[in-house]
Amino acid sequence: MAQGDFWSDQDRANKTIQTLKTLKAQRTPIDQFEQGLRDLTELLGIIDGDDQSSLAQLAQDITKLEAQFGQLEIQRLLGGEVDGKHAILTVHSGAGGTESCDWAQMLLRMYRRWADERGFSTELIDLQPGEEAGVKSATVIVKGPYAYGYLQSEEGVHRLVRISPFDANKRRHTSFVSIDVVPEADEDAPIEINEGDLRIDVFRSGGKGGQSVNTTDSAVRITHVPTGTVVQCQDERSQLQNKAKAMHVLKARLADLERRKKEEQAAKEYQSKQKIEWGSQIRSYVLHPYNMVKDHRTEHETGNAQAVLEGKLDPFMEAYLKWKAQSSTQH
Repeated sequence: MAQGDFWSDQDRANKTIQTLKTLKAQRTPIDQFEQGLRDLTELLGIIDGDDQSSLAQLAQDITKLEAQFGQLEIQRLLGGEVDGKHAILTVHSGAGGTESCDWAQMLLRMYRRWADERGFSTELIDLQPGEEAGVKSATVIVKGPYAYGYLQSEEGVHRLVRISPFDANKRRHTSFVSIDVVPEADEDAPIEINEGDLRIDVFRSGGKGGQSVNTTDSAVRITHVPTGTVVQCQDERSQLQNKAKAMHVLKARLADLERRKKEEQAAKEYQSKQKIEWGSQIRSYVLHPYNMVKDHRTEHETGNAQAVLEGKLDPFMEAYLKWKAQSSTQH
């Protein structure tokens, strides 16, 4: 980065900066832990065993160091080939009509709040609004170190139980939404896409937007016929820009499909995704008659459902990473 011609190649410069951010995300927690360990060792050498305030400070420092060590353990679990990449997350409403669309919007907000708290950026590239409320589907690119490593825990069906705000009789409803997550593909990734395998449709952007939205056929939908993969983008005003972003997402999904095929067990799971309804959920969010969020894979749960919906997802993600590592050693 110190080279005089560093910015002459914008793409290469951006990749270098991203690499630096990833390396810092790895190195900084280690440096902090080592410094904390040195400070604690020094404190142990000078502490007065009868000084209660010093003993209390020592206990606080040990607790802090234990928490840092726990974070290093989580970082170690994020060692997969694609864990360090940005993520492309798609929300699909399922069984439940308007209820499900509203639930999809709640989940989209939850993930964007989680990303904001981590200092990650999010770019909404496609949004299909529900007929009455919420969203039918939405795709967002989450950019930050290990975004995919963390968000891989969210792939699957999410179930919500609550008193419906759309039911005049205030009855309890159950809604389902599926989350799909793939790592963003590198621009130079060896994924060849044959133009003859693509069906490209243009249509008028829907939903609320800028002044030019709904006036031109700028939205783009691309179908990769051999795999049945469909992506679309309507965020930009230019049809050309929307096509470029849709191709970017398509490349990531095809790259992810190839990666999963190499992992036979994961590939089988990918090809046999269950319907977005009863019995297939990975996590349940109950808002009535009590408050609870429970992950059905890891058994991790909390009674503070509101905090989870505000983006406090780290405990669930960390529990998933530990569960995944334990499951892989058992197989």
